[in-house]
Amino acid sequence: MLKEILYVSGKPGLYKMVSQGKNLMVIESLSDGKRIPVFSSDKLVYLKDIAIFTENGEIPLSEVFEKIKLKENGAKCAVDAKPGNEKLVQYLEEILPDYDKNKVYPSDIRKLINWYNILVEAKLTDFATSETETGDKVEPASDKTEEISSEK
Repeated sequence: MLKEILYVSGKPGLYKMVSQGKNLMVIESLSDGKRIPVFSSDKLVYLKDIAIFTENGEIPLSEVFEKIKLKENGAKCAVDAKPGNEKLVQYLEEILPDYDKNKVYPSDIRKLINWYNILVEAKLTDFATSETETGDKVEPASDKTEEISSEK
C-alpha cells in the first residue's frame, strides 16, 4: 500500500500519483484531493522507501505504522504531534523501544505521527500487506534522516 504514497519535500502532507509525463508528474493530496504538478527537480520519496533507524538496523515504515495501528486499535494517534518533544519521544519509545535516539529526531517522530494520521483519515491502513507479497522488493532508504527532516 505504501508503494503508491508519496512525500514531496517542501509540501505538507502525503500524495498519490495520478499521472506521469516526461518531466512532470501530477499528484493528488490525500488530505483534500487537490491535484498539483511536480517536476523532475522536486524531491519525491515513496513511503515504501523510508525506514526508521534502530539499534539493530532499519525497520520499514510500514512495520512502524502497523505497530502504531495495533497500539491505537486502528484509530488516529492519541498523541498530538504539536506539543513538546518529550511526549513524542516517549510515544515512539512505547512503539519502537530500540529506535536509534541519535539518528531519529523529534521532527522525524512528528512527521511519522502526522503521516499515520493522514493515512488513517484517508482509510489507507493496510500496512501489514508488505510490498514483497506483491513482488516488489522493499529497500529501506539509506538516509532516512535527510528525507524526513527536510521539512520542519
